[in-house]
Amino acid sequence: MISVFKRTVLAVALALATLFSPESAMAVSEPAFTIERREGDFELRDYPGFIVAETRVEGGFDEASRAGFRRVAGYIFGGNSGPDGQPVKIAMTAPVTVEPAGGDHWRLHFVMPEDLRSNSLPKPSDPSVNLREVPRHRMAVVRFGGFTTETAISEQTRRLREWVTTQGLQAAGEAQIARYNDPFTLPWNRRNEIMIQVR
Repeated sequence: MISVFKRTVLAVALALATLFSPESAMAVSEPAFTIERREGDFELRDYPGFIVAETRVEGGFDEASRAGFRRVAGYIFGGNSGPDGQPVKIAMTAPVTVEPAGGDHWRLHFVMPEDLRSNSLPKPSDPSVNLREVPRHRMAVVRFGGFTTETAISEQTRRLREWVTTQGLQAAGEAQIARYNDPFTLPWNRRNEIMIQVR
């Protein structure tokens, strides 16, 4: 008998291999946004409200990212209870977003598909996974490839903060690290972003 944990790991691996393969990458939905301004690698985006499934984790960035991903992926792949008490599978979305949450804590989230609203989302089985509504907001974004190493994150965050200042904007939150690819994607094909909410 395969344990619930092993089934979740297998489901996550299969979903990543299918959803993030070159042939099917476009099948993974992203939250809608409009671009207010674009300058090279930088964009100012307007996002409507959406719902995220999130969890808080402790540890280093890589360790916390892996642990957080497993928790939230477990939720969308059936670790939940729908209105009839049965598990519901929810479509994978991109990006997977991580942001500092004080000290050595992090918050990782997936945006829920647009066709699902808070009253239609199943309840997480894992109490460390929560559903949260995010209101309409503006994000300053810088896009970059390669790996999300500590050096790359620091450098791209610095660049983005400088761009925010030159645009006459004010940061209204922590820098978020958004990753759009599975771990097996080659560095030159990767899409990463640093995102900062602004006003």
